[in-house]
Amino acid sequence: MSDFTLTPSPARRASAAMMLAALGALLVWIATRPEAVGMGWIALLLAMAVLAFGFAWLVWRATARGLVLTEEALTEEGGRVLCRLDDISAVERGTFAFKPSNGFMIRLKTGQDRPKYPRAWVPGLWWRLGHRIGVGGVTPAGQGKAMADVIAARLSGAGRIE
Repeated sequence: MSDFTLTPSPARRASAAMMLAALGALLVWIATRPEAVGMGWIALLLAMAVLAFGFAWLVWRATARGLVLTEEALTEEGGRVLCRLDDISAVERGTFAFKPSNGFMIRLKTGQDRPKYPRAWVPGLWWRLGHRIGVGGVTPAGQGKAMADVIAARLSGAGRIE
């Protein structure tokens, strides 16, 4: 069976980074207005602007890679492992699931014999916290749904070739 790739949408990727950069520019503009309250507020607004610009750059860099689903694991294109397929207990993509937009959430199995994955966050693409992984954000909705369906099929055994 071939690998399945989830690639960030170039339009969503650019939109996310530009929105954060626009927030930074707006904060700089507000801080430079003659009606500014005081030096403390100006310093706070400029610090927030620097954070917004930095976060825009972080989102742009983080979403340059996609995710790859192989027979063994869900990984980033660079090779970083999000989780092994053997460690997945369920895939949720319902309306009320705690998941990123256009994405899905993976619940990992718990227990003594299961590896504990460290917390991680790749803005706009995926996050891992405890026994949950959220995938999505700047990814196309159709690709996210298809990847969730492929993972669910592989978990049920329908996608395995003996």
